[in-house]
Amino acid sequence: MSSDRAKAYTNAGVNILTGSELVDRIRQHAAGTRTRGVVSDIGGFGGLFRPDLCGINEPVLVSSADGVGTKLKLAFAFDKHDTIGIDLVAMSANDILVQGAQPLFFLDYFATGRLDVEIAQTVIGGIAEGCRMAGCALLGGETAEMPDMYASGEYDLAGFCVGIVDNAKLIDGSGIQVGDKIVGVASSGLHSNGFSLVRKILAESGLAPEDALPGGGGLSIKDTLLTPTTIYVESVRSLLRDMSVKGMAHITGGGFYDNIPRTLPSQTEARIFFGTWNIPPVFIWLKEAGKLSWPEMLQIFNCGIGYVLLTPPEQAEEIVNRLQAFNIGAFTIGEIAKRSRNGEQVVITF
Repeated sequence: MSSDRAKAYTNAGVNILTGSELVDRIRQHAAGTRTRGVVSDIGGFGGLFRPDLCGINEPVLVSSADGVGTKLKLAFAFDKHDTIGIDLVAMSANDILVQGAQPLFFLDYFATGRLDVEIAQTVIGGIAEGCRMAGCALLGGETAEMPDMYASGEYDLAGFCVGIVDNAKLIDGSGIQVGDKIVGVASSGLHSNGFSLVRKILAESGLAPEDALPGGGGLSIKDTLLTPTTIYVESVRSLLRDMSVKGMAHITGGGFYDNIPRTLPSQTEARIFFGTWNIPPVFIWLKEAGKLSWPEMLQIFNCGIGYVLLTPPEQAEEIVNRLQAFNIGAFTIGEIAKRSRNGEQVVITF
């Protein structure tokens, strides 16, 4: 591209040449996520994907869009950008997994005031790594340089994931009944929710990014708070091949109280037995530093359980063992009961 033709836009704050350089670099990351269904290369007007429908009688597409919230603020403050892209993929890929879908492809949206190619490449490299973990292709996306829209050094992210499931294998929670067990799958930490409160507590604590997390076994505040969200696709999809999973929930914003009911029939309630799983140190610190109760914590954070499966009682133990074989912590944390009249659908026993 001629620099003369781009001069006027560059003077207005948008560097077309820098954007073109980033697209070239993104191609390298996208190539590492290429799956059999990818038809097009990065850079076209639309990404092309030909799904393999072999063995799928009634294909249903499942889609999700999400971001990573104010966790981005800590990525800016700590100047650490290599994991936030994994968070972005995880939030959408885990969501469509809840209904039994295999992620097919992912699209990202990266917007900033002034494009820093190195930071953008690092972020998108994380997105590509997340796609590899989820078994889907980074099919395309959008990079937008918009002067005056964002503070210096800041950017915004959004992600869009599309997956597929056979209608006969769609998981919607309708078969859940009294006596079924609730298996909780361990989180890697905070994942990508509750960071407006986390940042408030951190600011009031006076701790610096490189300081050790209190009770955290030597991990720094920076590394603890920016630990990426676990992507559960591989481990859970392996269970779905031959185990009976009646419902699932991704524990995101709203914690236990808002997410588990999304998969429950209206006449049932989830009885959770607090203390049946390992609670990572970061949650203990947040509770104490923020002077919060456990009900408040469980309304806001995942508190160590990032994903929930509902299964017949006779299969719960094997599901726990299989998940642990993937080096993912898993625990039987509760059971399904008949819902009390007009009662909440999540009852936690402390």
